Amino acid sequence: MKPTLRAKLDVMVARLEELNRLLASPEATRDMERFRSLSREHAELTTVVGLFGRWREAEGDAEAAQELALGEELKAARASMESLEAELQKALLPRDPNDERNLFIEIRAGTGGDESALFAGDLARMYTRYAERQRWQVEIISESPSELGGYKEFVARIVGQGAYSKLKFESGGHRVQRVPETEAQGRIHTSACTVAVLPEADPVHEVALNPAELRVDTYRASGAGGQHVNKTESAIRVTHLPTGIVVECQDSRSQHKNREKALGVLAARIRDKQLREQQAKTASTRKSLIGSGDRSERIRTYNFPQGRVTDHRINLTLYKIDRIMDGELDELIGALSAEHQTEQLSALVEEAA
Repeated sequence: MKPTLRAKLDVMVARLEELNRLLASPEATRDMERFRSLSREHAELTTVVGLFGRWREAEGDAEAAQELALGEELKAARASMESLEAELQKALLPRDPNDERNLFIEIRAGTGGDESALFAGDLARMYTRYAERQRWQVEIISESPSELGGYKEFVARIVGQGAYSKLKFESGGHRVQRVPETEAQGRIHTSACTVAVLPEADPVHEVALNPAELRVDTYRASGAGGQHVNKTESAIRVTHLPTGIVVECQDSRSQHKNREKALGVLAARIRDKQLREQQAKTASTRKSLIGSGDRSERIRTYNFPQGRVTDHRINLTLYKIDRIMDGELDELIGALSAEHQTEQLSALVEEAA
């Protein structure tokens, strides 16, 4: 094990001992917010320190076997050390603090007119079906249907354990190649949509929404709803004046509920903007797996005539487009997560070198 990695682990051992004392103190629960924070840190460190303890035991076994010239025991101890070191490296990878959050997913039609809107509808169904397979809850925030079907814009909130960790790599440009239903001569058209996946922010603790910086407008909802829609201005439009971010919500007949949902989306978008600005300032020379983060960047192509889906970031092509469009995304998401972990491990090894 590299000295820098061992030194890092020694610091963690000392920190865990300190946390044990702090959590056992009679004053520990006086500040519940701090108590929860310390408890989370304790849980994370316990796993790593436990692995390190097993590694040190294997190291002791190897030293004893070497002194006694026990070849087989030495070989077994070294193999155990190597395996445990690999586990330790994975356990030390930086965790995304947003991974366990709920999320907002925003799908917008791009180039391609009506066909792009139809594809936006297909993507909305794909992610909804995936969420259902995960037993997550999907709550539509706003939708703007196109004349021929599909959506010009679709915004939904997805609630479920680890939702953001699974879908965070879906942000970017999604391109479709197929023969549109309106194409009489059977020519293949290319159109695109953009997808943005935003972790749900806590508006109270993470994004301060100053009422003086918000303009809230009410208007009559469009679409289905009968006479109620024509008589009641229940739809809400919130504009964040400093950034110009605008959020609309007309999903509920309750103006109060629409306002609450709109503020939740607004907080997530402001937080996303802040994080992107911060990441731009501290960007490393290593290109991230998920690209520059530019929403217009093409990340995936769905080619219907060939029945294939290609993710350009990891050069993965799967010939199962029907199943993927029906929400079977586990193979794609698993491959993206694995590549991301490989990138992180490579960076960790370089850092420890």
